[in-house]
Amino acid sequence: MLGLFIMKFWGYILQSQSTGRFYCGHTSDLVRRLNQHNDPNYRLSRTTKVFQGPWKLVWSQACETRSEAMKLEKSIKKRGVGRYYHKVAQSAESRYKRD
Repeated sequence: MLGLFIMKFWGYILQSQSTGRFYCGHTSDLVRRLNQHNDPNYRLSRTTKVFQGPWKLVWSQACETRSEAMKLEKSIKKRGVGRYYHKVAQSAESRYKRD
């Protein structure tokens, strides 16, 4: 019997612990991708190499498909990563206070 393998994708926001700068991306493996952003020898994550880290994961959202994750990333970047993150954080904080 063949089992179904369902791969999740993630839209995520990182924040530099030294500068406070935000970065947004998408991936199928959050842990691996965060390690790549913080690895000085990994050259494919150029933006987070130009700006000082270390980088920490501050927000993520699961998506069913890579396409959905890419659309989420694009909409976050269009709005502004920091602005989007602060809006999401405020929304979560207000929900927490209501409960």
